Amino acid sequence: MKESDKMTKSTVIIQARTGSSRFPQKVLEKIDGNYMIWHVINRIKQVQSVDQIVLATTCLDEDKILLKIAKDLDILNFSGDENNVLNRFYSCANEIKGDPIIRITGDCPLIDPFLVDEMLKFFLNHDFDYISNRIIPTYPDGLDVEIFSFSALKICKSNSTLNSELEHVTPYIIKNPKKFKLFNFKNKTNISNLRWCVDEKQDLKFVKKIYEKLKPNLIFSMDDVLNILKNYPQLLKINDEIIRDEGYLKSLQNDFKNNNIC
Repeated sequence: MKESDKMTKSTVIIQARTGSSRFPQKVLEKIDGNYMIWHVINRIKQVQSVDQIVLATTCLDEDKILLKIAKDLDILNFSGDENNVLNRFYSCANEIKGDPIIRITGDCPLIDPFLVDEMLKFFLNHDFDYISNRIIPTYPDGLDVEIFSFSALKICKSNSTLNSELEHVTPYIIKNPKKFKLFNFKNKTNISNLRWCVDEKQDLKFVKKIYEKLKPNLIFSMDDVLNILKNYPQLLKINDEIIRDEGYLKSLQNDFKNNNIC
């Protein structure tokens, strides 16, 4: 094996699947003529500091369309466990020598590539196992970025047992600050009340309005969106009643039910 083949690469893993209990096939909804997952990938491709991008989906037949989209956009693809997303991430990162790993979810079509780039550069220049802008959120829901070392992911995989830990990849790391060096990446202003992800149809309606206001520019920043909301504050009412991290909260509730945690 060549020495270059042993080298690890900073890797964005975009997790996505077509199955969703709240909004089935949301990643295939059209925004400005393209699939939502197309926009996520297209925006992440603007990140300058990353070595490789992979779309990690499930082994289900229904998700093969996502593999094709990844191939058409000239990024890597990976098929893994449907429900154990942590195992999917570990297997993917291990196979393609990803280190560090930048975790992005496929339901965030407003993800800011400039923020991802800034956070990755910070991670590469500091000695942390895990950095994120969501330990204590100060950014809009939908701009979530998590960056962690492969060694942290390996420890996480070996120790995670709860369904919430397996489904959401990094809770074990966040819950164990004595085992890992953590850093919370803070925005200068706390605007975590803003909701920019897509879990419900109201979210999609909001995102489409943002794209309409900013077209033909498809690679815009968080500040660009904030300027739109400043000029059109009525847009905030479209999806402002939806709870942040509702999916994770439901996973925690299932942990309590299934494990009698108290």
